[in-house]
Amino acid sequence: MPADLAVIGLGHIGLPLAQAAVAAGVATLGYDPGLATDRTAARLPADGTDTGALPDTGTLMDTGVLSAAELRRMLSGGFRPTADPAELGRVRTAVICAPVPQGADGALDVGHLADAARALAARLRPHTTVILESPVPPGTTEDVLRALLEEGSGLRAGRDFHLAYSPSRTDPGNRTHGYANTPKVIGGLTPACTESAAAFYGRLTDKVVRARGLREAETVQLLETNYRHVNIALVNEMAVLCHDLGVDLWDVIRCAETKPFGFQAFRPGPGVGGHGVPQDLSGPPHTVRPLRMVELAQQVNGHMPRYVIQRAATLLNEHGKSVRSARILLLGVTYKPDLADQQGSPAREIATRLLELGAAVSYHDPYVPAWSVLGHPVPRADSLYEAAAEADLTLLLQHHRTYDLQGLSVKAQLLLDTRGATPAGAAHRL
Repeated sequence: MPADLAVIGLGHIGLPLAQAAVAAGVATLGYDPGLATDRTAARLPADGTDTGALPDTGTLMDTGVLSAAELRRMLSGGFRPTADPAELGRVRTAVICAPVPQGADGALDVGHLADAARALAARLRPHTTVILESPVPPGTTEDVLRALLEEGSGLRAGRDFHLAYSPSRTDPGNRTHGYANTPKVIGGLTPACTESAAAFYGRLTDKVVRARGLREAETVQLLETNYRHVNIALVNEMAVLCHDLGVDLWDVIRCAETKPFGFQAFRPGPGVGGHGVPQDLSGPPHTVRPLRMVELAQQVNGHMPRYVIQRAATLLNEHGKSVRSARILLLGVTYKPDLADQQGSPAREIATRLLELGAAVSYHDPYVPAWSVLGHPVPRADSLYEAAAEADLTLLLQHHRTYDLQGLSVKAQLLLDTRGATPAGAAHRL
């Protein structure tokens, strides 16, 4: 069955795009080679009540981006997930949302992107619009994706098919800015490519912003991601400074954010999670001057889990205890509040370091039914208040709305709040 759209890669970028397209009435196919089956819809429970009965569909549920109920609504709206690349030959628009993880050398690994491009190229038809949304260094769409598509299809980008880049701006869990009311940036290989991509996104969002070209659109993604990391690094350094000075940073931020110009409030935390990987473009294959501020920001943010451990050890010592053999409860192990996504969450590094120091670590998270660190399952607290009362130290790493922090601060022997979410004076805050 032909589809208007193929979303290639059903992860944290692809699934929200597919969800928005289905909601807009666009016939949408979702391709991901990691899917165990393309018969998902037939295997879903008819009443839609058993959230644990979803089939093994690989990335569909592993991302934690969409709930089981949201996936059911998409499927009932005509969304067709598949692992069969032959389906890609019957679409008008293909958006590549393949993961681009950070490799051991710090560079982004475009291997999944290349695989997606080859799968599409073998079936690419003339007049198709191909758009890349994966976060990539400037130049990747033209130098990597274009070359793979042309080589595999025998078609020419800009002449036989349209090619464009659009940075993903999904923000899972954001109740204010969804897909429809978040402007979409588009940059094409040619003006006609830009207009073709703009016409597609115009069906999903209220506003389309046209960049001058592919590299400008790619660099928008670079700037937006690095902006977040640099500003978080600044406020993380302020957290350490304010603790040393005996200053209440959270009160400082509360006052500073009343300034109506020249300031945007960021808040510190135990580390930086999420899928947006900072890029300084240093090292091969790039020959440009590295972004020194981004490199420094990565160092600052990467140090925060160790700083949390240091603060925890100091608190325990002040109360006549040591980290070794201490019972430590971690609250919230996801990277973002009220979501199940654990990508890049600092909780894993914190738990690892605590275990290496000899602590007895347990956790509680309403969105994570089971959690392993160093290949071993971490005990999950069934009764939150009892666990907090029994623990020598409770570490709030993520503030889920379900947590009654006032009640927890009363029950816990020691509570270290890394998110500034507890009432003033109720706990020790980062």
